[in-house]
Amino acid sequence: MTMDRTPTAEIDETKLNELVGRFLGDLGAALHATTVVVGDKLGLYKALAEGPATAAELAARTGTNERLVQEWLNAQLASGYCERDGERYLLTPEQTAVLAAEDGPAFLVGAMTLAGSVAKDEAKICEAFRSGRGLGWHEHHHDLFHGTERFFKPGYLANLVSSWIPALEGVEAKLQEGAKVADLGCGHGASTILLAQAYPNATIVGFDYHPDSIDEARKRAADAGVADRVSFEVASAQEFPGEGYDLVCVFDALHDMGDPSGAATHIASALADDGTLLFVEPMAGETSAENMNPLGRIYYAASTTICTPAAQNQPGGYALGAQVPESTWRSIMADSGFSRFRRATETPVNRVFEVRR
Repeated sequence: MTMDRTPTAEIDETKLNELVGRFLGDLGAALHATTVVVGDKLGLYKALAEGPATAAELAARTGTNERLVQEWLNAQLASGYCERDGERYLLTPEQTAVLAAEDGPAFLVGAMTLAGSVAKDEAKICEAFRSGRGLGWHEHHHDLFHGTERFFKPGYLANLVSSWIPALEGVEAKLQEGAKVADLGCGHGASTILLAQAYPNATIVGFDYHPDSIDEARKRAADAGVADRVSFEVASAQEFPGEGYDLVCVFDALHDMGDPSGAATHIASALADDGTLLFVEPMAGETSAENMNPLGRIYYAASTTICTPAAQNQPGGYALGAQVPESTWRSIMADSGFSRFRRATETPVNRVFEVRR
């Protein structure tokens, strides 16, 4: 019996070579990511930022193996993550800002811990695809929790107090006078603690459904000396306690929820009459076509492995993903009891929304 076969499409060699080249570039980046995490966790970047060093000198500074440090340095050099002057390697001021200055607004190296964590969860992610039950935030490798904080904290340092809060109508004055604030999905408390440091008269509570993150946030608050005016409690965004809040914040977390509408409805009921909801979301367009860019590439990948499975693992029936159109947020907020919605400001990577009843 003869079977019909669909003719094989002729391969365009130019397009094939372009794709192969792109793939090899991605392979290099994927393999390099682990060297970044290693360099971060072992303190290699920070030690190199102290001054130029040979492999032997850097190994001595960090108590690590010289031979492996030599390979690591060459890997960094090949990726443009360091420079070399003769036998010594060094970090430029720009490389130091991105790779070693942890309290600076340009620090990014910690984000690679987040990227590496999803590889460790590959089997769980595959099962989420098969079962459709999702993958809860709490079910991920602990590197995700630490990596997420270190990914977002530089953005908070650069923008939260200097531009996001001032962009809100009347909120900065309330915070200075002594506002009541809730920070939902606070994780390890980076945003919560920063608000407490900037506005010492405010009373701030961070809420997160993940107990281990709340424990870590309490430690961070104590270390930062703000435990007298900031507290942390285990609670979901749909059920957190309290009322009369002048400001409720949700930083890069609303799209992860299985029931963002329920959260918004509860927030509306918990706000004071003239209270404000501030929520920050990834930059995105109204259509997927508008997100076909380097930033969208990052967010769609993270959404596939983290955000969407997290929402699927919760009740509510939503699975918005990380690239939510503004029109969708506007509709959800209107249905949840809010009448005023605007994009207060933005950065190249974030949209900052102000919502009021």
